Amino acid sequence: MSAPRITLHDIEAFERWTPFARPFRFGAVTVEGAWQAFVRVVVQVEGGPRASGASAELMPPKWFDKRADRSAAATVADLRASLAHAVGTASETRAPDTAFGLHASHHGAQSAWAHACDITALSAGFGVALIDKAVLDGLSKALGASFVALLNGNAVGLDTRLTPDLEQAAIRQMLAGLAPRASIAIRHTVGLDDVVAGEDGLATELDAADLRFFKIKLSGDPAADHLRLAAIARLLEDRGTDYRVTVDANEQYVPAGLLALFALVDADPALARFRQRLVLIEQPFDRRVTFETALDERIAARTVIIDEADDAYDAFPRAMALGYRGVSSKSCKGLYKALLNAARVAVANSRSEGPLFLLSAEDLTCQPGLAVQQDTALVAALGLTHVERNGHHYVDGFGPAPEAEAAGFIAAHPDLYARRGGLIRLATARGRLATASLFAPGFASGAEPIWTSLSPLSLSTEGPSA
Repeated sequence: MSAPRITLHDIEAFERWTPFARPFRFGAVTVEGAWQAFVRVVVQVEGGPRASGASAELMPPKWFDKRADRSAAATVADLRASLAHAVGTASETRAPDTAFGLHASHHGAQSAWAHACDITALSAGFGVALIDKAVLDGLSKALGASFVALLNGNAVGLDTRLTPDLEQAAIRQMLAGLAPRASIAIRHTVGLDDVVAGEDGLATELDAADLRFFKIKLSGDPAADHLRLAAIARLLEDRGTDYRVTVDANEQYVPAGLLALFALVDADPALARFRQRLVLIEQPFDRRVTFETALDERIAARTVIIDEADDAYDAFPRAMALGYRGVSSKSCKGLYKALLNAARVAVANSRSEGPLFLLSAEDLTCQPGLAVQQDTALVAALGLTHVERNGHHYVDGFGPAPEAEAAGFIAAHPDLYARRGGLIRLATARGRLATASLFAPGFASGAEPIWTSLSPLSLSTEGPSA
């Protein structure tokens, strides 16, 4: 399949305040609500049809930028500014190009702007990532094909211009091999403020869904984290759960502290089964020091991946050179980066005689609707077996979205949602998310938000605190 040249028109950005049903604490921040951003764009195929595309992402505070001198509100303002600047850049009149060609142009302009404004690379990439998803949605609809079919034939024009370490043949092989899984297991997040036993705790979640994969947030305190891991392992093993687990430090550890934590874990006979079932350690160290030194071999042997440090197209190969074995896929960091990192994993594993490299599917509280659908569809297409899903755990159903909007999504995706407790919710009871309805023409968008229920994107920091 050739990659058609396209132009973009009528790009619009919106937002909606989304209160949380319970606090979500990760790292040093506790979030009780956040703004969700939405994008709509018209994609015109050169000499051919046009169609509109859409996307959505939450704007959580203090994840894209954790600098101590930046307030939570300021970090959200940066995400709004990122999206507004990306909309402006993408709206400029320019010659038709492939979808990835447009991305590369937008990415370069966005990076230069962010550097001049002291906005982090992750925050800068947020706006471009939202537009890229909407463009893929519109292009897929215009061509009347699933986004996977477009990727299989490289109709987006993905190439090596941003990843000179890759050969075009590796990209072509990775894209041609994409084959969506019919379902993907949920990896349930255990936040730092989530209780283990008792009402509305992890035990309640286990009663409600057949969960087998878990992601446990770490606090950075070895003694406290050891006790918490032991309590979670005891609960899972008392129930006879055949579980797998990842742990996420969200940059809270220093190397000596992480060694101290695993010295406690290794010395605890009650955690023997837990150690065997630990899949990976996610982003233990501050992103600003991640690339300063190689991983201690005792830590590297447990499979460590980067997430917040994945702020540039060369981040993953730099991390691999220091002993890291993987990188996260998150739609908010960019679908093209995830695809190119998948190609890197395939190449690295073809050359490796030791432990395998991996791509891990992570969440940033993706909400029901476009956000969770597009992220789930991407990781299912990548062939991953489980994905962190936490948005449905912290927001009640579709949250403040109109009832008619939720009804539109369940009508279009009856395998992904279910009515429970009077609300339309993600269908999580089986511990797996069905994906079949996500691969119709478009990018996992059988329904759209009710656009009139949204507010235009604001650059103001006023309103509900995020």
